[in-house]
Amino acid sequence: MTAGQLDRDKLFTARLYAARVRPYLATALFALHPVESRRVPTMAVDKHWRCYVSPAFVDRTPVEELAGVWVHEVSHLLRDHHGRGDRFALARGLTGPGERLRMNIAADCEINDDVYGDGLPRPEGAVLPGHLRLNPGELMEDYLCQFTLGPYTQGLSWLDCGSGADGLDREWDLGPDGAHGLSEQERDAVRFRVAQGLTGRGSTPKGWQRWAEEVFHPPQPWRELLGAAVRSAATGPGGEDYTYGRPPRRAASLPGVVLPSLRRRPPRVCVIIDTSGSVSDVELGSALLEVTAISRSVGGRRDLVSVLACDAAAGVAHPLCRAEGIPLIGGGGTDLRAGFARALRTTPRPDVIVVLTDGQTPWPSERPPCRTVVGLFPRDRVAEWDEDDPDQVPDTPPDWARVVTIG
Repeated sequence: MTAGQLDRDKLFTARLYAARVRPYLATALFALHPVESRRVPTMAVDKHWRCYVSPAFVDRTPVEELAGVWVHEVSHLLRDHHGRGDRFALARGLTGPGERLRMNIAADCEINDDVYGDGLPRPEGAVLPGHLRLNPGELMEDYLCQFTLGPYTQGLSWLDCGSGADGLDREWDLGPDGAHGLSEQERDAVRFRVAQGLTGRGSTPKGWQRWAEEVFHPPQPWRELLGAAVRSAATGPGGEDYTYGRPPRRAASLPGVVLPSLRRRPPRVCVIIDTSGSVSDVELGSALLEVTAISRSVGGRRDLVSVLACDAAAGVAHPLCRAEGIPLIGGGGTDLRAGFARALRTTPRPDVIVVLTDGQTPWPSERPPCRTVVGLFPRDRVAEWDEDDPDQVPDTPPDWARVVTIG
């Protein structure tokens, strides 16, 4: 090997080491095609599963740390950070390399808080949520809403994990027509194989468990709608409180003075599940999956989520421990007005009510004093909902509810 040439033996040894300590990622690690490049600072990936590698970086980095970088880079691709970054930028109107750097940092925070350890040393300079005064265990989108480029990030301008991390094309990218890229179907197949390998592994970090579940049960558009409603509820006047646990930004200008900062309180959510005879067991199982997703939308705070089963009468509002343990009792007619009444009588009152139903029900005549999201199970013949009156057509969800079809 001549001076300055990429040491592929060392690079592939590191990949093999990574596959041995993280066997569930082996399929993805060996799907990456390495490309020698002197224009990347360390290692970087593009959207098409090519890994661009700096020869100088490989020479100066121990094999165990190189293995950690392999795992880090492939994690960007498995978690679709480039696609998520594009969607986030489009929704928020974000442009420019500064915002893409912020996305790269947020994506690194999502990965690095649980990817290292157990035989995989953390590479020097790896960004952790604690470096930015952020909580671990959150998603890239959550972190993007919590920090801006500033004093805590001024030493990260060198960070560049490639277009596979933030969606912004680089000069060194070979593009969709370049050699050794994976097609969209091949990329999906790799993700599915990795998710299969994660199933049933009790020692897997929570971030990977969450990812694997979403691969098998991909988020439905209505979950994004629910997330918007939850965020909207959280930004209301009741969604903020003062805390001394974290100093405010203006504290630096008043030395010796202890000031509180504003904290956003995650909203309380009450989920009303239609358990009438017209809702199938499959749909009830789907409803439990949605309850799990709702608990994630409030930061995993299960104490903020309660579940209420309702057919013609409302049951007890159960706090969420495990979605599988919620008793879904019913089977009669449908009148979700009783469910709304029971939800609004709970203490403390919910900030958001989520209704999972086939829509074959009367609705409250007045708008409840909280936000409402309705998830509708699809129906081909909505008229067949009342055995006594087959010609009756149920009321459509009211205008004050945000409605989307599930599945």
